[in-house]
Amino acid sequence: MSYYPGSGEQNPSRRIARRTPAKGVHVSINGPNWVFLTVCTQKRERWLAQPSVQRTLHDLWENVATAWLVSDYLLMPDHLHLFCAPHDLKFTIERWIGFWKNCFAKMNSKTQHQPTGREQIVFGKFQSGGFHHRLRNGESYAQKWKYVRENPVLAGLVASPDDWPYQGRVHEIRW
Repeated sequence: MSYYPGSGEQNPSRRIARRTPAKGVHVSINGPNWVFLTVCTQKRERWLAQPSVQRTLHDLWENVATAWLVSDYLLMPDHLHLFCAPHDLKFTIERWIGFWKNCFAKMNSKTQHQPTGREQIVFGKFQSGGFHHRLRNGESYAQKWKYVRENPVLAGLVASPDDWPYQGRVHEIRW
């Protein structure tokens, strides 16, 4: 069981155990604030890896949900990974995640069951929240991006990371 570090508590028996991950991202004014984020679909349903979903999310992150800027991202069938950095400090990462998920749901409620040629577009829902980790340096980013790009290969979906079509870059973010 883990405890809140640095609480200043003199009596260790009075420490409060943490039962859920900490909320928020500590934003540093003096350094980079890159975050590695993973968001899963509800019940891990496999609907994310399709061109219409990628176009919709990319457009949202580029033009609407810009309080945090998305750099590189990759969509797997049941989850997504992305790297982002704060652009407007008035919005927490949790609020931003909720905003783009809500926009996505509203945009797709009208087109959810309209046939397009031979296939029917079916979008699901996201789980609430997401899992995020603040990156400390460029090396940490490189390690995480390598891991992310290997996901489709390890899942047996493609032979090479470059073969996976559901990845991209929205904004150029530098360290």
